[in-house]
Amino acid sequence: MTDLLPGAVGADVVARYRVVHETRYKYNSMVTLSQQYLHLTPRSFSCQQTESHLIWLDPVINDSNEGVDYFGNITRHVALTVPHDSLLVHAESTVSLRARYTLAQIAGTLSWESVRDMMGKEKSAATLEACRYLYASPHVALFPELEAYARESYVPGRPQLDAALDLTHRIFDDFEFDSKATDISTPLDQVLRGRRGVCQDFAQLMIGCLRSIGLPARYVSGYILTHPPEGKPRLIGADASHAWVSVFCPALGWVDFDPTNRCLVQHEHITLGWGRDFSDVTPMRGIVLGGGKQELDVQVTVTPLPLPGAA
Repeated sequence: MTDLLPGAVGADVVARYRVVHETRYKYNSMVTLSQQYLHLTPRSFSCQQTESHLIWLDPVINDSNEGVDYFGNITRHVALTVPHDSLLVHAESTVSLRARYTLAQIAGTLSWESVRDMMGKEKSAATLEACRYLYASPHVALFPELEAYARESYVPGRPQLDAALDLTHRIFDDFEFDSKATDISTPLDQVLRGRRGVCQDFAQLMIGCLRSIGLPARYVSGYILTHPPEGKPRLIGADASHAWVSVFCPALGWVDFDPTNRCLVQHEHITLGWGRDFSDVTPMRGIVLGGGKQELDVQVTVTPLPLPGAA
C-alpha cells in the first residue's frame, strides 16, 4: 500500500484547533471614521482546512466586503462611521490540519544550484508562481551580507532542503529572541548586525538569505500552539501571532520551516496566509480619523480540539 502524500485527499486529520484572535484599540479622543483591512481568515489548502470562521466588531460595522488578494488570501475590508473611542475586532476559527512532509521525506532533494537554475527557465505553473517570491520586497532587502550568511549553509552541491533546515537551525542558534530589540520598521541589515529580533524578523531574514542566492521563499503568517508549564492550565490570550518561511521545492511543492523554533513545520502551526513579507499579510491595518493617542492590546488563544471520531 502506497503512503499518502502530505495533505493528500484521504489523508488523516492529525490536529484540530480553535483560534480566537482579539485586537482592542482604546483612543484618547473620539474616532469619527475607521477603515480596516483584515487578514484574519485562515487559509484552506492541502495541509489545512478551515471548518468555520467568523469576524465581529464592537462597535458594529456599517460596511463589510470580503475579497481575495493577489496571493489568494481571503481578506475583509470593514468601515465604521459611528463615532467611537474603542474598537474590538474578534476573529474566531476552527481549523483541521493534515500531515506535512517529515524530515525523512525532505531528505535527498535536488541540489540548491539545480533549483536556482530552474527559476526563470522551467515554465510549469508551479515554478512560474514561485518566481514571484524571488525578488526584494518592502521588508526584505537583498544585500551581500545576506548572501554571505546564506552560503554558510548553501555550500556547493548540497541538497536544497537539507541546506534550508541547516539555515533554520543557524538562525535559531545565532539570533536571540528579543521583543524590544526591533519593530516592524527595523531594516533587515540592522537585524543581521544586531542578532536580535522576533519571529517576523527571523522569517524575513531567512527569506532574504534564500532570495539573495536565487531561491524563492515566501512569508507565512499564522499562529503556533504554545504549551503551558507542566501542571499549569492553558491561559486565555497567552498565545500570539506567529510567522515562518515557506521554501519552494520543485519535487515536493512548498515546504515550511520555522527559524524561531528551529524546526520543520508540522502540526502545531496554523496558517492565516502568505505573501512576499509581513506587509502583504498584516493581520490588521487601516486608517482612522481622530482618536489621538491609542493603546493596543492583542490576545490570541489556540485551543486543541478532539479529532474526528475521537471518543
